[in-house]
Amino acid sequence: MNPFVLYALLLKATLTSFSGLASLPMVRNDLVVERRVLTDRQLNTAVVAGRTGPGPNGLYLVSVGYYAAGYSGAAVGLLALMTPAFLILPLMRWVGARAQSPRVKSAIRAVVLASAGLLLSASVPLARDAITGPLTLGIVLASFALLVLTKLDTFWVVLGGAVAGLVAKMAN
Repeated sequence: MNPFVLYALLLKATLTSFSGLASLPMVRNDLVVERRVLTDRQLNTAVVAGRTGPGPNGLYLVSVGYYAAGYSGAAVGLLALMTPAFLILPLMRWVGARAQSPRVKSAIRAVVLASAGLLLSASVPLARDAITGPLTLGIVLASFALLVLTKLDTFWVVLGGAVAGLVAKMAN
């Protein structure tokens, strides 16, 4: 894939989302559905790679770039991830003076809710690809229950799911 086109697509996704995984629906639509550059499995792998390492939540874009265009794609993904950080400075100066305005507060709430809806809509196809049997379904349900019903840190839930998967794989 052309690195300039990839940069434009990944930058669009990062500029129109407020946090790391909120860009996932746009990335999936642009690169999996529309252009068929990636598969859902590759996108899942990129998200897992980005979430397991330290760093920002949007770090998965580097892996997405790599899957789409190799090393140059990874560099483009990193640039797309970094660009909004430099653009946010003038925006924060403008918003900071208006942060208490009811209109600005309402707009921010609306964007956050829309982002949550988009994230949910992108998660369903990825879940369909990732849940391949009773074991993975059990891990998903147990993880959901632990995260919703307890104050257990996400790290321990991910680690527990990984151990369960490894134990099951070694038992077969």
